[in-house]
Amino acid sequence: MLILGIDPGSRITGYGVLDVTRSTPRYVASGCIRTQADDLAQRLAQIYAGIAELIAVHRPGEFAIEQVFMSKNADSALKLGQARGTAIVCSANHGLPVSEYGPRQIKQAVTGSGSADKTQVQHMVAAILGLDGTPQADAADALAIALTHAHARSGLLTAGSFGGHRSRRKGGSWRDFRP
Repeated sequence: MLILGIDPGSRITGYGVLDVTRSTPRYVASGCIRTQADDLAQRLAQIYAGIAELIAVHRPGEFAIEQVFMSKNADSALKLGQARGTAIVCSANHGLPVSEYGPRQIKQAVTGSGSADKTQVQHMVAAILGLDGTPQADAADALAIALTHAHARSGLLTAGSFGGHRSRRKGGSWRDFRP
């Protein structure tokens, strides 16, 4: 079964796809949906179309997304919430169950520290999945969300619980997705 992880953003939405049919999650694909429009409504439409195409191509069985966090900028938080909502509606319209995880929970699950920075998350995602390189930050965050969900569904969501598990990267690619 495949998990689609989404790191929502109104300009850049990261995605990560993992295969969890074995005991160790395996990398399938990751990248970013980069919106091109200046108008928010058009950017949300592009996010929806991008996620719909990812669902059509990869056929995931589950969907995981980062919860909204509080921001000092209300306008940015509102746009992030709208991008999140768009992703959730797309998932629901395709019949996928939606799971949500907070930023600290994701960082804790992947790095062992809820206050890890983006570089640490990128490094650990690459190490856990045995990737040849480091994915772009938004794609790494989406893969971390998918990893967190994989661990939560196995009942093992604890600090450092990914340690020692590695898989080889087979197929898939990092890419920018422009619907």
